Amino acid sequence: MQVTSKTYWLEHAWLDTHVEPGVALEVADGRITAVRTDVETPPPGAEILRGLTLPGLANAHSHAFHRALRSTVQVGSGTFWTWREVMYTTADRLTPETYHALARAVYAEMALAGITAVGEFHYVHHAPGGTPYADPNAMGEALIAAAADAGVRITLLDTAYLSSGFGQPPTSHQLRFSDGSADAWAERCSVLKERDHARIGAAVHSVRAVPADQLATVARWAEERGAPLHVHLSEQTAENDACRDAHGRTPTQLLADHGVLGPRTTGVHNTHLTAEDIALIGGSGTGTCMCPTTERDLADGIGPAADLQKAGSPLSLGSDSHAVIDLLEEARAMELNERLRTRTRGHWTAAALLRAASADGHAALGWDGAGTLEPGALADFTTIALDSVRTAGPLPRLGAETAVFAASAADVSHTVVGGRHVVRDGAHALVPDVPKALADAVSALRG
Repeated sequence: MQVTSKTYWLEHAWLDTHVEPGVALEVADGRITAVRTDVETPPPGAEILRGLTLPGLANAHSHAFHRALRSTVQVGSGTFWTWREVMYTTADRLTPETYHALARAVYAEMALAGITAVGEFHYVHHAPGGTPYADPNAMGEALIAAAADAGVRITLLDTAYLSSGFGQPPTSHQLRFSDGSADAWAERCSVLKERDHARIGAAVHSVRAVPADQLATVARWAEERGAPLHVHLSEQTAENDACRDAHGRTPTQLLADHGVLGPRTTGVHNTHLTAEDIALIGGSGTGTCMCPTTERDLADGIGPAADLQKAGSPLSLGSDSHAVIDLLEEARAMELNERLRTRTRGHWTAAALLRAASADGHAALGWDGAGTLEPGALADFTTIALDSVRTAGPLPRLGAETAVFAASAADVSHTVVGGRHVVRDGAHALVPDVPKALADAVSALRG
């Protein structure tokens, strides 16, 4: 992912607090070495990026294979639980080869949307029926390779998934998710190796999928490695009710009891929380990853993101089920959902929403020194056109507001990762025909 020294001239750049015109970024060995402002004309030999350049976006929560469900799950009615049954049938068809092809195309779609790093919440570990592959990490390795092929960074959040519910064994669909015990999970994922483009993290699928007496094993594995730890948390009220019936406490309280919460941990969704839950999450520095397009698509509900942040929980964003892949839409939706809930406006500035989509998302995935345009940071950035039918008109100094409240993934013109163009003028440099790659990969899963 690295190239030798190079200069990029940015027509407009978002520098965390404001838009600056005429910025030269000097890049060497995959990192930004200098940021020069007041550069009115492009230096000789510089790559010219017209529009507004932002730090690369971080998709902090992804299930790559859910992309195959797009549109097909919009037929008829139902709930999260009926949607889940359709999802299982797709998971049943995955092989390391088909998963690599699909994930490569999905990650290329992300790059086209300005995403430079993805957190893959990965739990499809084994063959159908639960038999390990010859390489027990064949599915995880397929995802790591797919990210490299698509030119993006990945944090593989290897996920412990051991039961179908409190005290219940895995269903037939879930057998390929399970290692049998948290100790066996830890043994398998300890073999995974980090690479220049890949970090290895951990995940607890949910409190219903990991028995309480095994939560600490997963948390300890992550703590010993200084790795990020993610967990689906209180996405559904039914899970909350079942947890209270089994343990006499909420999922958040159960996680706190077993040492899962903390600054390296991110709760995904955090939708149906009590005031005590919010205090526990915020007080422990546990992050919150909101996935608004999925949460509305699955009729989950609107989580208390503003209250969580006020309590001390850093916010990040994810596209989760990939009903759409557009981090700008996720940022916009978080604010607009809160407006609908409270009937007031302006809960986050555009700057705060961009930080959730960039720097704070990278931090949640264990990519320190990413998501900013400053010396020493990874040379990962993306450029949004300011002359499309969505973005034309506003003053360039309002670029952050334009990006969050008007632009879409379709307005991304360039994506640079490690100083290398992955997307140039709206075309992916490594996957020549992303729509065809997506169509072919989804078709292969349909048989």
